[in-house]
Amino acid sequence: MRVEAYAKINLSLRVEPPSPSGMHPIRTIAQTVDWADRVELEETEEDSFAVEGADLPTDGSNLVLKALAAVREATGRSHPVSIRLAKRIPVAAGLGGGSSDAAAVLALAAQCLRLDPRARDSLGPGIGADVALFLTGGLVRATGYGERVTRVPEAVTFHPAVAVPPFTLSTADVYRRWDEMDGPAATSTIATRHLPPALRSYGALVNDLMPAALDLAPDLGDWMSDLSRAWGTPVAMSGSGPSVFGLFPTRSEAEAAAADAPGARVARGCSQTGAGRARLG
Repeated sequence: MRVEAYAKINLSLRVEPPSPSGMHPIRTIAQTVDWADRVELEETEEDSFAVEGADLPTDGSNLVLKALAAVREATGRSHPVSIRLAKRIPVAAGLGGGSSDAAAVLALAAQCLRLDPRARDSLGPGIGADVALFLTGGLVRATGYGERVTRVPEAVTFHPAVAVPPFTLSTADVYRRWDEMDGPAATSTIATRHLPPALRSYGALVNDLMPAALDLAPDLGDWMSDLSRAWGTPVAMSGSGPSVFGLFPTRSEAEAAAADAPGARVARGCSQTGAGRARLG
């Protein structure tokens, strides 16, 4: 069995101070996009896990194996499987690749071990904050600790161009610095007047983690300023960064923008239905 595990961009991300558990409640509007890893799962005589395209841990700390373990525990079955992960989504870039890979394995293992879809979906929040988001797919709102996800019930047409700076940011480090800075609220990164018409009803796009990301990686500010000038439109950061994106009303405008930035690409799949549930469900 094989699926594509899609990336996401956080159009807006609001963060609250940590609860006693140490976790941060969030409110986000996110969109899954077609920048994708490939995940394959096959029943075999013994367990194996191989990663191509990135230097990632292959022990129990990897969210992929946590997802497999969760399904096994829920079903009481432990058939040996081979998992092959081909990484295409940049690591530590704010695009959710690790959680998307986990969601893909969760879906595949649930099919393999015959776990009910509702029971499968209930396992997502215990594996990673964005796993539930990827099990839904499309344009979504997520609240709580990422476990409450609803799809936006309207047709939306916009075209993101996504660019990844030549450095990484650890999600844990960004949240830790945000706490150390006493939880600063970000100013809007893309004002309403600069949004494609389909998104203007949501108001200005804001990412509260921006001040912490900029404090950890000062070059990010210069990088965003240069990109905004080149694209002729404001850019925003996705998740904990450092990936950034600009939003365009037409695909041709997004393609022209991406062509001006090394390593940038146009993200497809911005329809209401989204690719996530069609591929993972």
